[in-house]
Amino acid sequence: MNEDSARHLAGVPEGGALPQEDLVGLLHRVARGDERAYEKVYDRMSPSVYGLVRRILRDPAQSEEVAQEVMVEVWRSACRYDEHRGSPQAWTMTLAHRRAVDRVRSDQAGRDREARAAAVGDGPPYDEVEEQATGRLERERVRRCLETLTELQRQAVRLAYYGGYTYREVAKLLSSPLGTVKTRMRDGLIRLRDCLGVEW
Repeated sequence: MNEDSARHLAGVPEGGALPQEDLVGLLHRVARGDERAYEKVYDRMSPSVYGLVRRILRDPAQSEEVAQEVMVEVWRSACRYDEHRGSPQAWTMTLAHRRAVDRVRSDQAGRDREARAAAVGDGPPYDEVEEQATGRLERERVRRCLETLTELQRQAVRLAYYGGYTYREVAKLLSSPLGTVKTRMRDGLIRLRDCLGVEW
């Protein structure tokens, strides 16, 4: 593992550790819709978020998905952050832990329903069929929204979120400047948010 990857996985940005007070200010700017501030918060916090979620879920694909949901939630709910109740890191890790635990509980509930259905021997209950159908519709919705992105945005988002690559690694894989990849990924996330109709 190279030094950049190690720093990324450890949650340390390229320029060194970001002081807590700077993160507080950045979150306040994110709450006002500042996309550049969000990019900095994303760079600083996403590796730690992924690391925590991965320790809970174990599964890399699910961990990437939940980490993405957490970072979208940071963007969506930054206005709820209260610096008097804890550090930005603690707040973000609380969001990550809650999401990861919810996913574990949801998976367990699904396995329990399957076990009950198998014991009864009658086909799957209505709520399970409904849940499966809803999940398929959500995945199709995300797929359609991904298709609205430019090719570079789509490739960058897929490599980062589903491939687990750092910005620098994505830039190398796409043979694009690092700054361009960061900008395209940020713009792509904003377009995805708007396409999916996230409420603010």
